Amino acid sequence: MSVSASTRRDFLRAAGLGAASIAVSGCEVTSGLFAGGLPKERPNILFCLADDWAWPHASIAGDKVVKTPTFDRVARDGVLFTNAYVSAPSCTPSRGAILTGQWHWRLEEGGNLWSTLPAKFAVYPDILEDAGYHVGFTRKGWGPGRVEPGGRTRNPAGPRCKNFGAFLDARPEGKPFCFWFGSYDPHRGYKWRSGVESGMKLEDVEVPPPLPDSEIVRTDICDYYGEVQRFDREVGELLKALEEKGELENTLVVISGDNGLPFPRCKSNLYDLGTNVPLAVCWPAAVKGGRLVSDFVSLADLAPTFLEAAGLKASAGMTARSLLDVLVSGRSGRVDRKRDKVFTGKERHAYVRQGGLGYPMRAVRTDDFLYIRNFKPDRWPAGDPDSAEYRDPRGTYGDIDGSPTKKYMMDNREEAGVSLLFKLAFEKRPAEELYDLKKDSAQLINVADKPEYAKAKARLAAILTTELKRTGDPRILGQGDVFEKYPYYGGRIGKKTPTQKP
Repeated sequence: MSVSASTRRDFLRAAGLGAASIAVSGCEVTSGLFAGGLPKERPNILFCLADDWAWPHASIAGDKVVKTPTFDRVARDGVLFTNAYVSAPSCTPSRGAILTGQWHWRLEEGGNLWSTLPAKFAVYPDILEDAGYHVGFTRKGWGPGRVEPGGRTRNPAGPRCKNFGAFLDARPEGKPFCFWFGSYDPHRGYKWRSGVESGMKLEDVEVPPPLPDSEIVRTDICDYYGEVQRFDREVGELLKALEEKGELENTLVVISGDNGLPFPRCKSNLYDLGTNVPLAVCWPAAVKGGRLVSDFVSLADLAPTFLEAAGLKASAGMTARSLLDVLVSGRSGRVDRKRDKVFTGKERHAYVRQGGLGYPMRAVRTDDFLYIRNFKPDRWPAGDPDSAEYRDPRGTYGDIDGSPTKKYMMDNREEAGVSLLFKLAFEKRPAEELYDLKKDSAQLINVADKPEYAKAKARLAAILTTELKRTGDPRILGQGDVFEKYPYYGGRIGKKTPTQKP
């Protein structure tokens, strides 16, 4: 889903694109800085990550209901990316890819939900800490999972802190910091009708095409929006704290989400509503603001970006590419012509198939097409129809989070307006899927078997295979069953852990 032309015009107008300088928190940044290079002083790094937040659910992206003034501000003062994607539409592997700068399929056990991240995979907080940074995180860092089986003694996101204020108070004088604010919002569960009760109007909600349009679904979406707004407010408080300390000018601020919204055919799927996430980046001292960038980027690119901004080289093994050249370019649109595609994938999400099996998928996304390869099309993509006997008691179709929307679709699966969408979200899929995004931006019509798309499908399949082989993906090398054998540390849903929403 792309930004509309009117939204693009509104963004550029509000941002003042084209001005010789931009004002941020009372400080002027002139265009001369960009020709002179980066600031000599190493920047602070503030990474704010929402839990289950999809693009384009931000007011600056044109959503008429949700209000995200903090995200909008960072986007206006910096760069708004319209084609930002996670490596996997599942919390643990997505966060592992962010921390390591690698595709999640390279992370062994870390490629699954509720797993561990082996200590042999370097993470950027450790590298920055060794280079003199004060590091820490609050709430949800890497996870959910267990760090001990992987040989770690702390969360890969760094030492756990009570909150941002305590983290700053503990910082040694003169040290730059790197902080991970991991919100639990907008992960389920939600308080029913909380969005409507806050003033949101059901008639203003734009229901995503894969979901049926009903009062229940619209209400559920408003509840999701309510938690997006809470995340945005809390990030605003962090920025205010930095402003009061006079440190926002040289802080690299990044706001994003770890995967798509928790609705059917969204989270845990390789369609855009599962993998395309909001991404805004602001660094007043070095990055010209008011820019809308369409380059395809992966959140795995953040690790080498943070390291390069701190004057460090990417660690060996990082397959992602730093975004720093794009950020400091001062340009909008397609900045790097080589960033014309992005790769995503998924292994085991929840433990919802007999034998603990996952639903392995890989995909390549370009401007024109989304190509998905389903390695095990005989399995149920949303989880087995009856999984009550298995370890994770999510019940029927357990890879879809329990919700009023899910229940509505299951209860009305035979009704007009629901039946086709139910099949697309819950039932089995072919080995290959191909979506023509110029004609079907909602990604609902699979054209993989149409003769007129044979050349496009073959080309995209080759591109995907080449990347998977280049990066050593066990799935493409015939060793993918290793993902099925890794332990699942999830236990039972409802048992609180440090990585679950309170």
